[in-house]
Amino acid sequence: MSRRTTRQASQAAIAVTKEAGIEANGNMESASRVPKAKATKRKAVKAVVEEDERETETAVAKDEAKPKKRKTTKDKAEDAVPLAERTAISSLKKSMYIGAHVSSAGGVHNSINNAIHIGANSFALFLKSQRKWANPPITPEARDQFRALSHAHGFEAHKHCVPHGSYLVNLAQSDKTKADQAYTAFLDDLQRCESLGIKLYNFHPGNSNGEDRAEAIQRIATQLNRSHKATSTVITLLENMAGQGNVIGSTFEDLRDIIEKIDDKSRVGVCIDTCHAFAAGYDLRSPEAFKETFDKLDKAVGLKYVKALHLNDSKAPFDSNRDLHANIGTGFLGLRAFHNVMNYEPLQHLPMVLETPIDRKGPDGKTIEDKQVWADEIKLLESLIGMDPESDEFKAHDRRLQAQGAGERSKVQDQVDRKAEKDAKKGKGKGRGKKKAAPSDEDESE
Repeated sequence: MSRRTTRQASQAAIAVTKEAGIEANGNMESASRVPKAKATKRKAVKAVVEEDERETETAVAKDEAKPKKRKTTKDKAEDAVPLAERTAISSLKKSMYIGAHVSSAGGVHNSINNAIHIGANSFALFLKSQRKWANPPITPEARDQFRALSHAHGFEAHKHCVPHGSYLVNLAQSDKTKADQAYTAFLDDLQRCESLGIKLYNFHPGNSNGEDRAEAIQRIATQLNRSHKATSTVITLLENMAGQGNVIGSTFEDLRDIIEKIDDKSRVGVCIDTCHAFAAGYDLRSPEAFKETFDKLDKAVGLKYVKALHLNDSKAPFDSNRDLHANIGTGFLGLRAFHNVMNYEPLQHLPMVLETPIDRKGPDGKTIEDKQVWADEIKLLESLIGMDPESDEFKAHDRRLQAQGAGERSKVQDQVDRKAEKDAKKGKGKGRGKKKAAPSDEDESE
């Protein structure tokens, strides 16, 4: 799972005021009625943010997009030293394959070394830039190195590598030109997967753009069926979403309805994001709540379709529809939720990918990426397997992490409460009786 900066919001505002609307994609709704000449910068930003599922920017996406400085010999030497050793799966009480969404800058093969660097046993990556439509193909050298490194380091890429789809793609798009563009980009990713020997591919289902939801779901299924016929092995994984606006996939029933329309059921599955589920009103915090949520998932979709997980805590409270990733144990989900995940038998053998924030302030005040965060979180999650949640060890971890995230939780809770109060005064409701948080430039995603 990065922060939307003021500069990025300003760029969005300029685009809105110029065009009085934004192109809808898998994460953004149409803003065709945004005022043109009289719209202030603040209003334009708000219009964009309110339409955004906050799925367009993650800590990982930020890493992919920003300019790369040439590494010094010292930097290269430091990158070559693992921050943590990979845990042998055979030494764990349950076969849990935990990793993170790592960078593939410089070539897809570099994702293998980046995964090893943090002690990961699974990983995700972008197969190309997720911020533009046209991308050069994977070079034969990068392809061959990816396969060779996977074999050399014991990564079963077909089982434990889960590339993330482009944020530009919206398979629910009704406009034919845009729908064809989305399909072409989607199919290109599936073909890249097959060239690398990867079988799992995760993507955001799409956005109805305010049109009929059932018809949008049918368009997603139609595009998936079309892509399955054009490929042979890759399994497309629908990601559950946080529940804002017209984005498809925030309920298990959305996922079910798409799967029901897929011709070849062996080519489709789901990837459950813990933060998204929590934001959408599915509780995971207590053993009882966790069981209830996964019973609902099993009844609606079927656990056999769960092929991967994104592990993220939440800075936003339960049922808030806000996609704000927090580090494990520091958010409103809390450590017990991840203890539930790590000890749930049906999730064994599945890739579990961290999308948690790793941006930190350096000694000079500048923001840097601290990949030690992921290395430590992987070890923490592995340690939860078989741990007694009533033990002093677990309680000490829980207290430490909750204290670490107290400030962020308080800040976001205040935003939620103020927005709910404001809506109450206006007589506004959400329809489902939920409190909806105010949009924020600090919303994160994946």
